[in-house]
Amino acid sequence: MKNSTIAIWFLFLSQSCPAQSNPADDHIIHPLPLDKVRVEDSFWSPRLRLWSSTTTYDVFDKLEGKYEPDRPDIIAEKAKLGRTRNALLNFDLIAQGKKDTQTHDGPPWYDGLLYESIRGAADLLVQHPDPVLKKKIDGYIDRIAAAQDADPDGYINTYTTLMRPHQRWGTNGGDDKWQHDIYNSGMLIEAAVHYYKATGEISLLKVAVKLSNYICREIGPAPKLNVIPGHGGPEEAMLKLYQLFKDKPSLKTRMGIPINETDYLHMTRFWIEQRGNYGEKDGGHARKNDSSYNQDHMPVLQQSTIEGHAVRATLLATGLTATALETRDPDYVRTAHRYWDNMVGKRMFITGGEGAIANGERFGADYFLPESAYLETCASISAGFFSERMNELEADGRYMDEFERVAYNNFLSGISLNGNRYFYENPLIAKDHRRWQWHDCPCCPPMILKMAGVLPRYIYACDDESVYINLFIGSEANLTLKGNRLRLKQTTAYPWKGGTKIQVTPAQPGTFSIHIRIPGWSQGQENPYGLYYSQTPGPVTLMVNGKKIAVRSVRGYASIQRTWKRGDIIELTLPIQPRLVRACDSVQTIKGRLAIASGPVVYGFEAVDNPGLEDYHIDPASPLTLTYKPGLLNGINIVTGHATDNMGQMTNFTAIPFYSLGNRQPGSAYRVFFNK
Repeated sequence: MKNSTIAIWFLFLSQSCPAQSNPADDHIIHPLPLDKVRVEDSFWSPRLRLWSSTTTYDVFDKLEGKYEPDRPDIIAEKAKLGRTRNALLNFDLIAQGKKDTQTHDGPPWYDGLLYESIRGAADLLVQHPDPVLKKKIDGYIDRIAAAQDADPDGYINTYTTLMRPHQRWGTNGGDDKWQHDIYNSGMLIEAAVHYYKATGEISLLKVAVKLSNYICREIGPAPKLNVIPGHGGPEEAMLKLYQLFKDKPSLKTRMGIPINETDYLHMTRFWIEQRGNYGEKDGGHARKNDSSYNQDHMPVLQQSTIEGHAVRATLLATGLTATALETRDPDYVRTAHRYWDNMVGKRMFITGGEGAIANGERFGADYFLPESAYLETCASISAGFFSERMNELEADGRYMDEFERVAYNNFLSGISLNGNRYFYENPLIAKDHRRWQWHDCPCCPPMILKMAGVLPRYIYACDDESVYINLFIGSEANLTLKGNRLRLKQTTAYPWKGGTKIQVTPAQPGTFSIHIRIPGWSQGQENPYGLYYSQTPGPVTLMVNGKKIAVRSVRGYASIQRTWKRGDIIELTLPIQPRLVRACDSVQTIKGRLAIASGPVVYGFEAVDNPGLEDYHIDPASPLTLTYKPGLLNGINIVTGHATDNMGQMTNFTAIPFYSLGNRQPGSAYRVFFNK
């Protein structure tokens, strides 16, 4: 590709972050079911195949204890136990009637990690059927069900049963933030819904319903227990169970268990609204304040900023938004907007990472975005889920802009190119930062599977009269719109090239709208609130059947309404030449520093290519060259240019995608921002 001279004099002007805008009117759209989309894409298909064939087995095997420790904490654990930990042994002990043994393999949330992995694998099975993998999961389900059968209430949480049997739900002096009773329950419920949708089988769903019914008997308004989740996530899971039986009432007969799905919706709302409401001390319904760490410092519907543990907060926000979609409650809608505006406008990192502070894995204050920030893989993924739910709520492309930022950067960074090494933290500057085989808290690999499994579903969305192209991923989608069967086939080399072709094939000619997301970065809007900014990299072009049409982006989409017929072709070309990005002046931690991006991909400098990277100064007016290297890191675009060192000597630099850092020489130093 030819050189692109970046004329960015405006970068040196002072720029403050603008105030956030008022939310647009709600406009609900729905992503397509997984079985209606088939991915065939040069970038994503090899990854999805790898994650299906390698990563799922890797995660399940390691949950079973089949790994060689490569970190001091789990090396010491193996030496103490004489073996590696095995999540399934906990279920087996309980199935044998054991409790209060004061032994438990893994952290309290190990049950939840198994359930999350089942959810992710279930979604991957839709796109990549694998009888061997399904048989493996069915074996796990049998062991989970056997453990539940040992308890007359249908309760299941292996840590509490084996270690704190008198402190269910964190009561009687316990702490659900540590025990994860409700979180693990939620992940089981969610896994059951996804596994049923993927396979049609109800064995795990029966376990989930028994547990959910017990939860609804135990927890709720007085005189029930005043208990909220110690970790966000169960809110959306319980809502999914409600929606499953609401949409499929005949399934209740097949279950053979009493089901009142409205109870599940009430529990979802109780868990959201009871945060910050601690009850009267003398009323028998009191509980302790769990603080902002668990978003419990004040009632959720009064919270104006997103606070606390970044994974807990973004999963709660996702559940809140999902509930807003279901109920249309205006208080929920307003709260979802406040959360998202604050997260994206003042607390999101350039790679889509969340969580500035290691202590408590927390969000920092507004505009506190240090290069050395924590940026847990799980937090970026749950922030992506949150953004996608906001897109469903409002049909605004800015939400998918931020989902895309996560998908091509912080999410992919969390897993190695060979599919079996992982990052927990993803800082923007590091020395000796290495991926690991397994971790004392291996929460990120299951979350990676969850995002990998559901990604094809987010490419397209629709309402009753139109279809939305949200992601540029080679794929085929089948849907019915206004009674007319419609097939869309998308062909693209994105993100390495900017061209995307969409073939439109209705069964019969029909009049409807196709809305195509026009990314903000392609039009000089790096962030919807100016947290980051760049120069427009070049023109966006849009054609229908070879005829150029004007690109008018409204709420992040270019809308084309016409009578569509078989063989119609839409062609979109986005400018992917390199651009320089900086943060607004309110971000003191990286003030005056610049980063490189191309399309949705953020770049970094690795010592493997740039031995003197710590001293680099780059002239923002110097040319940057984008070149595709098919043999490097599974095929990537690199950005090359010229820099000077502290002595004023000229040198060449090479920047590679952020997600690919650390795949050649583990621990090689890198950085994303550089000095001008």
